[in-house]
Amino acid sequence: MSYKEKYLEEVEVIEKVDKEHEIVVYNDDYNTFDHVIETLIKTCDHSPLQAEQCTLLIHYKGKCGVKSGNFDDLKPRCIKILEAGINAEII
Repeated sequence: MSYKEKYLEEVEVIEKVDKEHEIVVYNDDYNTFDHVIETLIKTCDHSPLQAEQCTLLIHYKGKCGVKSGNFDDLKPRCIKILEAGINAEII
């Protein structure tokens, strides 16, 4: 096994561990685009463009995974999203 193959294998393992859980946000008929965008920027550390893209996916696809990581990191973020009146869950 070459160094490059070993390095890529290690990176894949790290990515799998980091993406153990995901916050999924669901579409609704109540929240505005601006509210969802601002909430994703504040709670998920999204850039404005990333938050806008996620919001469009939520609107047109019905849901979008907005943040991946370990459960302990995602739980307080998901709670803040829920407190903002946006439907979300950790899967």
